[in-house]
This record gives sequence, C-alpha cells and structure tokens, in this order.
Amino acid sequence: MKLKRNLIAVTLLSFGLSSSAQQLTKQQNQDLLKAEQGSIVRLDNFLTEKYPQIVYQKYPTPGPQYIISDDPEYIRVPEAIALRENVVPGTVRFYLYNVNGVKEPQKMDRKIIAMIKNTGKAPMRIKMLKYVSQPPSTNYFKLGKEGLAAFLAAQPSEDIVLVKPGEAVPLDNKLENYVVKYDELVHGFYEFLVDQPAEITVLQTDLKTSGKEALKRITNVLPPKTKSGAGRGIYGVSNYHVNNTEVIDTKNGTSALIVADGATDPWIIGREGTTGQQAKLAGNYGVMYNIELKWKSTDGKGLALITWNSRSADNQWCSGMAAAMKVSEGKFKEGIIQLPKDQLVTKAAPEAVLIQIFKPKANGEEQTIKLTYSPPGASCLPTPLILVPIDVNP
Repeated sequence: MKLKRNLIAVTLLSFGLSSSAQQLTKQQNQDLLKAEQGSIVRLDNFLTEKYPQIVYQKYPTPGPQYIISDDPEYIRVPEAIALRENVVPGTVRFYLYNVNGVKEPQKMDRKIIAMIKNTGKAPMRIKMLKYVSQPPSTNYFKLGKEGLAAFLAAQPSEDIVLVKPGEAVPLDNKLENYVVKYDELVHGFYEFLVDQPAEITVLQTDLKTSGKEALKRITNVLPPKTKSGAGRGIYGVSNYHVNNTEVIDTKNGTSALIVADGATDPWIIGREGTTGQQAKLAGNYGVMYNIELKWKSTDGKGLALITWNSRSADNQWCSGMAAAMKVSEGKFKEGIIQLPKDQLVTKAAPEAVLIQIFKPKANGEEQTIKLTYSPPGASCLPTPLILVPIDVNP
C-alpha cells in the first residue's frame, strides 16, 4: 500500500507510566464537546506516543479464507499475473490493491482484473456477501477510507453467479470496463461464498483483451517480495477479537490502544501460492478487529475516543492518515464513521480526529466500548486509538 513500506513499530511502554501530564485544558475539553463526530480538533501540546498502552488479549475468531493482492503493489510490466491463489469451498475475503506502474517502454493505459476459475468437478456457485468496487484513482487515501467504510456497511447480494468446471469469470465485472491510467490504484474489497474449489488470479493486460482471454494467454507470474507492497498470499487469520485485561478507569488518565504495529500485534503469516513460500502481511490490512473495551468512571468523567497521525514526524511518506471504523453508541449514534469526515486526511499533531464521546454512568457502573477496526489502506501504521478522560458537564 502506498505508505506502508515506512511502517515503524512503536516502543512498548509500561502501563504504569503516569499520564497526569497529558490532561485536556478547559478549552480543549470544550472544543471536543462542541466538535462533530469525525471532525478534526486541534489539541496543542497534548498528542504524544508516550501514553500508557492499554494491555489487551487478542485471539483469532472464525472467519473467511483471506487473500490479499499487494505485492507487487506497482505492476511495472504491461502484461503479467500479480497474484494466483487457490481456495477451498467456503467463504473467502479478497482485498485487491494494485497499481498500474508501467513506465517502459512508455506509460500506457491498462486493465487490472481479478478472475476466479472453477477448479472443481461440478458447477460452482458464487454468492457475494460483501462487495465494494471503486473506479481507479491516484487518490489512494480516498479509495482506502471510502472503500473500508463501504465494506463495513455492505450487505449480501441476492444474485448467484454460476461457473462451469474449468471456466473462469471476472470476480467483479466492473473491472473489465475500468481504464487504469499510470499510477492509478485499483482498490476493491470482496467477501464471497463458493461451493467448489477455485483459483483466483489478478492480472494486468491491455484495454482490448478480456480477462478470460488474458488468463489463457499470460504465463508471466511476477515474483513476490518486491520493494513495494504489504504482501500477497492466502492467510488463515482474517478476524481478531480484542479485549482489555484490566478495566479502564477515567481517574487513571489518558491511555492508548495500539493494534497493527508489528510489535505488540505481530503481522499475520500465510502462504504465497506460486512459490509455496511463507507470506507475511506487513500491516494486517483487511483483517477485521472486533474490539471490546471495559471502562468505568470513578471520578465522574467520560471518555473521548480520538485518533491522530502518529507517524507524521517519522517519515516524509507519512504526511497524511485517513481511516474508517464502526463505533458503538455514545454522544453520537452507533455507526460507521470516516476519519476525518469533513476532509480527506488528518496531517499531523496537533490535529486529532474525534471518533466518539462516551458518557459515564451515574454510579460509576462498568460499561463496554465496541469497535470494528481494520488497518486503513494507504496510511502508515499504527493508527492509535486514544481514550481521553473528559468532563462532559463542564
């Protein structure tokens, strides 16, 4: 993905570190209370990577076979196969993330198509459970943020596609018609059900050649582990459950939940189909984290959930961050929110993005915050989730 080559793992921090220095000013408290959900709020001299980290446990939960096509991210040759993987009958999640990178002998328009072939002995039925297709663009942030939000909101299709044994069809017919110009990203999320073994291929070809014709013609399979891309292959982990091991208390100050950093939360491991080698997905892009955080208020304060672009100072490639997630009810209704909502990206501190404000129970009763999070494509990681005690009745 565009910026993932510059991921920097955070240093593990002791949960016992004091966060007393990181308290909101009265003005910052007011600014967060007045802010719309998903909007940017300036928090001068507040944002830091040194918040105490929330200790959590994480375990895989049942989910689909997971395939990602992002190595090579930039397909540099006019015609080639960028991914080829086999799946067994069942549910499959597929994340398509490839760019027309052809410069030699000249820049040229291309098609990037994902094909699915029935490798079984009986007709194969394909049912889309979640489906997001976007026109190619050089605005990687926009595709990443809007694509993730749309995937979280997607509903199953009623249509069934039938494929005869040995035949292949485009996984997404729209890809046949998209013209992919130089440096444009083809971005798509697909989760579907198949009842026969199948082969999934991502290929790049010219505008006049159909996916079926190209699949028969192309023999050149690009090698994995190139200089660009998070990884490619098939992975057995597609969903995680995350919960904190100790109840968060607002009296203890600000704390941070860090997932998808490659350190506290290692990258998932799988297999690359064309070589049989081990595959590693640097970024865990497309993996769904179902997060539950227990909290209480013994000092009468609520919690503001915010995020920010913590990588901006580390690297020139990390100048922006855009994300999307589903968050449980608080001051704002439960739902999916793009981050930021009112502009394309958040750039750097002191910019924070407000996700939700949670109000305390009158008796300090324990509550649960629920989030559905996936590492946002095109952004550097991690994207920390910060829980800030806030006076909801100033």
